[in-house]
Amino acid sequence: MKKIALFLSATALVVTMSLIGINVIPVAQAAGADESVAVQASSTFTIEKMTCAACPITVRKAMEGVESVQKVTVDFEQKTATAIYDPTVTTLEQIAAASTNAGYPATPTK
Repeated sequence: MKKIALFLSATALVVTMSLIGINVIPVAQAAGADESVAVQASSTFTIEKMTCAACPITVRKAMEGVESVQKVTVDFEQKTATAIYDPTVTTLEQIAAASTNAGYPATPTK
């Protein structure tokens, strides 16, 4: 029964996140771990004030410093960053704030 409740909770989260424009990718945990389901989301942010080749490194490191952010890809030409994270642990606002606090204002795109 506990596994069914966990599955239903994860499914509801995936549907809700998809409805508000966040790409959600359910990921099974590593073999040998319990059978719970981890959830990953991918969100893109518009990044302001990037003017040189070093700026994307600062943005990436700032965003990756937020709890549960697994990977950040920054596109200097497009002035965007895409983060893969666990939305049950971290919010879009926390990820955007990390970049903003590093001097590069970030806004989630839809």
